[in-house]
Amino acid sequence: MSDIALPTAHTKDRVKTPVPDRVDVAIVGAGLGGLMSAARLAKQGLSVAVFDGHYVAGGCATMFHRATRDGPYQFDVGVHYIGDCGPEGRIPTLLRDVGIELEFLRMDDDGFDTIVVPGLSFPIPADIGRFRDRLVATFPREKKGIDLYIRVLGEVVHMAAFMETKRSRGLAANLGMMWQVATKARLVPKYQNATIAALLDDCTQDPTLRAVLVGQSGDYGVAPSKASAMLHLGLQAHYLRGAYYPKGGGQRMADALADVVEAHGGVICLRRTVEKILVEGGRAVGVRIAAGRDEAKDVRAGVVISNADLMRTYSELLPAEVVPKEWTARAPTLEMGAALVITCIGVKADLRTFGMQARNIWRFDTTDAEEVYAEAARGEITGRCAYITSASMKDPDTHGHTPPGVMGVEVMTLAPGRPEAWGVDPGQVDNGGYRHSEAYEAKKRAIEDLMVDKLDAQFPGIKPHIVFRETATPLTHTRYTRATDGTGYGLAATPAQFMAGRPGYRGPIPGLYFAGASTRAGHGVLGALNSGKHAAAKVLEDRSS
Repeated sequence: MSDIALPTAHTKDRVKTPVPDRVDVAIVGAGLGGLMSAARLAKQGLSVAVFDGHYVAGGCATMFHRATRDGPYQFDVGVHYIGDCGPEGRIPTLLRDVGIELEFLRMDDDGFDTIVVPGLSFPIPADIGRFRDRLVATFPREKKGIDLYIRVLGEVVHMAAFMETKRSRGLAANLGMMWQVATKARLVPKYQNATIAALLDDCTQDPTLRAVLVGQSGDYGVAPSKASAMLHLGLQAHYLRGAYYPKGGGQRMADALADVVEAHGGVICLRRTVEKILVEGGRAVGVRIAAGRDEAKDVRAGVVISNADLMRTYSELLPAEVVPKEWTARAPTLEMGAALVITCIGVKADLRTFGMQARNIWRFDTTDAEEVYAEAARGEITGRCAYITSASMKDPDTHGHTPPGVMGVEVMTLAPGRPEAWGVDPGQVDNGGYRHSEAYEAKKRAIEDLMVDKLDAQFPGIKPHIVFRETATPLTHTRYTRATDGTGYGLAATPAQFMAGRPGYRGPIPGLYFAGASTRAGHGVLGALNSGKHAAAKVLEDRSS
């Protein structure tokens, strides 16, 4: 058996890393987007420094470590499964571009995601044809609508593959795109600005079938009536190529990228919060590190890449005078993806005896996904949906996820991200003061108890075997990542905030670039890695012009 790496293995060194006076590239935030940018630019010979207020590099792609009398627990914060990780898959290819080779473990192809709604348990197979056939077998009266849904899904798959292989611009590329749409993707234009709910309206009115088709919406955290149909279908296609888990945990990707940065002369400075992006003559020229262990310090840079939360970049890091008026006007209307609660659980038993497999469970108390999202939007903490997953089942040959004789489970649910919903003043979040609030602790205990009950309802008899439980809320996420409304999804993927509706990789002023979940690349592991690739490409392109 291999051993899992300690999440904080490099913390001591990176906290003590001296802050440089000047670099070619200063990067705000050590999430996957920032680390990918740093790795690509460092390999090109540029001097790079990455700054982050957390004590572990990786953003959402980190692991939570807790030492106990029985031994250590290590749970994934944000990477629970990813798609398209075969030998030529997009994520392995992006990592291979910077010299990283990792092992990805394939989950159960017959049902990597199982959607559980009242009266039905539906395993989603890792194949679009089998997916269609299983839907028709389960809902025979809905065959016509299912075939329409699968046709649009297939067209999205085709167009995504075409765009991935045809990155050139110009007349030939545009004519090629028009030909593809006219011959093989005729329905895409109809739904390219539609919500997934609008597409389903054309497919079926069966509430259970609709619930199954949007059962994976927690992967992007937007209600069906607001979520882009293209995003939903693209993400579903991503997993239908196969669902995977990184051997050794989600932080393996972040650790490998950080190692590449440092191997090529870059530095990663942890517990170093960027207070401001320095702007002179209308150009980004560096960053100001907030006072903490040392005095505040200005770091001069040729360019700055912000992998920080986009809303905070504009409202806190940039001087107000350089923020475009159109952004100021648009900002109040922007929507963020949903926030999550995660309960980490240790079970002193073999999870297989309860029927658990290398699958994710999406469990809903209702077929009305719309109402589940509406409750969270209203500030209600209800736990009426639960995502259940286990690294112990996905990665059984890696030692160290849990103490000997114990197996780990993570249970998540949608929750409001606003501090007020948790009985907390917003000013208490960044500094961690909210943890001393009795109202907050009571709400956290209540949702934790409910998550344990959901796990036991799905796998009866498991509750008495629980020996460890700890919960993180959206406020925890905000404290460590400075994410607006406690979301790891960035801007909500609505039709108006998808693709061209999201910011590109060049910022509003010269010398400033963007990476991260709110950019055009989108959220998730693939989106973050792609954003870092594109931000680095823009930096190199502008340097050579």
